[in-house]
Amino acid sequence: MNYKIDDAIVEPLTEFQRICYACILFLSNFMESMKPEETIDFHIRWAWSKISRMYNVEAAKYGGTMSIGYVLLNIEKDGTPSTKLGPKMGMESRSLTRTLKTLEEEGLISRKSDPEDKRMVRVFLTTEGKKERERAREVVLRFNQFIRDHVESEKLDAFFETMNEINRLIENKNIFKESIKNPISQHKK
Repeated sequence: MNYKIDDAIVEPLTEFQRICYACILFLSNFMESMKPEETIDFHIRWAWSKISRMYNVEAAKYGGTMSIGYVLLNIEKDGTPSTKLGPKMGMESRSLTRTLKTLEEEGLISRKSDPEDKRMVRVFLTTEGKKERERAREVVLRFNQFIRDHVESEKLDAFFETMNEINRLIENKNIFKESIKNPISQHKK
């Protein structure tokens, strides 16, 4: 089945609705000819899900979570503005706020007003937070070393290059702009 854009439907729609419509049409055609495991995002999600689960299992041994470890690893020695942590880690502010509250309650971080800009709050690691950060750091280093020991450096270089290119393409926010005009494109050469 091949789905086509109906101009009578698209004309009165808002920009957001046109994007949704284009995505639905694209995915309808795309998924007819491509299995989920043939998509790029499937493999990224699949790998991240396994990595996340692995880190959470390890963190649970010490009463933590991957999110907590990730926050601890991203707090700088001189403190980090709380507003910079979310974007730095790709974490939504609601999740970050909850995580910071938990970390503060557990005595792993403290929050202090910036001496130069009282409007800014900086997040600092406590002595206990520094210990937990070191534990999280060791887990991440161990995982990365294991991968480096088992995957050829050329393949890892190609992986990093590919992921950087995917991130660059996504950041340019042009992926769906052309698709609105013609959402049905060929995905195979």
